Amino acid sequence: MRVPISWLREYVDVPADATADDILASLVSVGFEEEDVHGFELTGPIVVGQVVDFVEEPQSNGKTIRWCQVDVGEGNGGVRGIVCGAHNFLAGDKVVVTLPGAVLPGPFPIAARKTYGHVSDGMIASARELGLGDEHSGILRLAELGLDPEVGTDAIALLGLDDIAVEINVTPDRGYALSLRGVAREYSHATGAAFRDPGDRAFEELEQPTGGFPVAVVDERPIRGRVGASEFVARIVRDVDPARPTPPWMVARLTLAGIRPLGILIDITNYVMLELGNPIHGYDLDTLTGGITVRRAHEGEKLTTLDGKERALSVEDLLITDESGPIGLAGVMGGGTTEMTDATRNVLIEAAIFDPVTIARTARRHKLPSEASRRFERGVDPLIPFVAARRVADLMVEHAGGTLDTEIGGALFTEIFVEAVELPKAFVPGLIGVDYTEAEITGALEKIGCEVTEDAGEAWTVIPPSWRPDLTDKWTLAEEVARISGYDRIPSTLPIPPSGRGFTPAQQGRRRVANALAAAGYVETLSFGFTTEQQNDLHGSATGAHVPSIKLANPLDGQAPFLRRSLIPGLLQVAHRNVSRGFTDLSLFEAGIVVVPEAGVTYGTETVPAPAVRPDAATLGALDAAIPPQPRHIAVLVTGNRVAKQPGQDAEPFDVADVLDAVRTIAAAAGVEISVTQGERAALHPGRTGILTVGDVEVGYAGEVLPAVAAAADLPGRVAVAELNLDALLERAADRVVAASLSGYPAATQDVSLVVGADVPAADVRAALVDGAGDLLESLRLVDDYRGAGVPEGRKSLTFALRFRAPDRTLTAAEATEAKLAGVAAAAERFGAAIRD
Repeated sequence: MRVPISWLREYVDVPADATADDILASLVSVGFEEEDVHGFELTGPIVVGQVVDFVEEPQSNGKTIRWCQVDVGEGNGGVRGIVCGAHNFLAGDKVVVTLPGAVLPGPFPIAARKTYGHVSDGMIASARELGLGDEHSGILRLAELGLDPEVGTDAIALLGLDDIAVEINVTPDRGYALSLRGVAREYSHATGAAFRDPGDRAFEELEQPTGGFPVAVVDERPIRGRVGASEFVARIVRDVDPARPTPPWMVARLTLAGIRPLGILIDITNYVMLELGNPIHGYDLDTLTGGITVRRAHEGEKLTTLDGKERALSVEDLLITDESGPIGLAGVMGGGTTEMTDATRNVLIEAAIFDPVTIARTARRHKLPSEASRRFERGVDPLIPFVAARRVADLMVEHAGGTLDTEIGGALFTEIFVEAVELPKAFVPGLIGVDYTEAEITGALEKIGCEVTEDAGEAWTVIPPSWRPDLTDKWTLAEEVARISGYDRIPSTLPIPPSGRGFTPAQQGRRRVANALAAAGYVETLSFGFTTEQQNDLHGSATGAHVPSIKLANPLDGQAPFLRRSLIPGLLQVAHRNVSRGFTDLSLFEAGIVVVPEAGVTYGTETVPAPAVRPDAATLGALDAAIPPQPRHIAVLVTGNRVAKQPGQDAEPFDVADVLDAVRTIAAAAGVEISVTQGERAALHPGRTGILTVGDVEVGYAGEVLPAVAAAADLPGRVAVAELNLDALLERAADRVVAASLSGYPAATQDVSLVVGADVPAADVRAALVDGAGDLLESLRLVDDYRGAGVPEGRKSLTFALRFRAPDRTLTAAEATEAKLAGVAAAAERFGAAIRD
């Protein structure tokens, strides 16, 4: 909201020496956000001049210029010669002259310069050059503005170009501040300055005829049970002159407020909207057919709005209609058939209260945000339409030469009821943490317009003002007390959480895993959770067969409308983006939710809980049951080189071993043991794919991406990935970490090479050795997988390094050998393993 300071001063006592920063500081203190300061960005000397005479001089380029003699007053150098290309003025006209040294918006400095064979000693300005509008077809003639000032008068002050506007951000819950009335009231709250309410008018001034012009509201399909229009005021002003100029002060204020001047009739309706916060619409009365009916649109109806676009209407749209059909989108934009034009002589003024939800939906449905809808969807003071309609009529009578019709008019209104709120006396201090006195609480509430009465000694009954629809409960009232009393009084100490609170075990586990991968050199990424059905089939199943996926009804990207079943497509996209920018050595990971609906199960519900009411447990349970499973996964991707080429060292590319190392890092951080067995995945190389299990439960996979899949992602070279169900990992982790004592005795190390069938997984042989060796075995790792000379065809030699240690003694070589041979025996029993000669 942009607030011209001269306008603000009409309704509240702003000190004469107050700067824009002072005003903004005061408004910030009552909860607004400072945005900017706006002015006309020009400096003088800019004065009133009178054209003495001129000579028209055709030029070789086909243009005719005027060599003018302009009197700018004795104090400004008397008569000056000025070259002008406009032709819309006559000798004797008073104009605005920018003298050398002036600066116009742009910035555009003015200097005496030689042009068209003359030295032009200044410039005669147009409205656009002064920042007063878009009109640039000719210069600004002051007579057209109804002005006849003395020659040499300062034109900046004359036209209100010395005014500035402060801009604040108005949050959606404080729509009343989208008006000078609301901002002036808030400035009064901040400073204690006297406030003069422009909406305070005597009742007899607002009385109007309620007959002669029929007005009706027929809403057969109210949204949430709220009728689309609760109030509608129609006043008639006759014999207006739309050619009359808008007063310069009004043009300047509208321009500073961000509203483009469009002619006296429209300017007046916009001016009152900014002043009182009630959007106003004016109709050319002579183009109306019959009376006005406010109703919902019928199926198939269309309307051409003021912007010239024909719009197909929804049955939810609220319309203004006459006997000819729709003539406007209520609260959003009027129709083209009844707009006020240069031919308008009689005006019907509309001031109404429309349902905020209806207006918000219509504006979004038609992608038609407007100054009117911005205010209606936030809530307009229901007591202001009569005042606003009369204010517009008064200004049209004063500045457009009209006459207020006191015989014919129309009005529909309902009783205004504001629900009272019970506010316990101890509630505000307890919530805010400030020891407010009772007088401070009631004083703050009364200052913003509330009626406060004591109820049974322990609470107050508070009736909020009509312009504050956001004050609906004790929490919003407490916020107002804190705001008016000063946010600086609220202590900055952080609350102390109760003991026993903190991260859940699952949250702690997720953080451990992410931190461990980051410490191992992986970079965490975040990708969108949307993909294609083909990517879900390829990466979301082991075989690549079609799997069920959830499709969004209104996707952000029509080419990726499905919720992901795997994190790998997102990692491939991130890798491609980095490679395309020259980053080729990548180790990435992502943790996030995937959606894995079950085949044959229908998800979703047509039951929508009632708004503004907390659903009961049964409703929440039904909603939860309508959501497909959403486990949290973690995935890693490597491509490029682990070690870059450097003097004395060749490059070492990433491979499957690196993602298996990442899997072990994840397992250690999660607190589980992961086994790897050879398997298959549709997107991975068949000979370089491992299935990851914890016990007998599959928790993920790892392997090298198929070259065709990598090429489809525009990734050169090898790409290795791993993806695990992080929720499943953490569920199988120990409930707590048990710290075992460390033995101070030396370890006994031994190696063993076992010959087994080539199809026997090394992980299974390792498990057999662990089971057979018993408690003395401290660690065991595979160090070699050999197939070749000395090993029979169809078999392989697996070499393991074993470390034994006892907690209470130094092991002998015989004890270590006995434990090793027990493990070999278990492997022999299960897989026919034999010690290699």
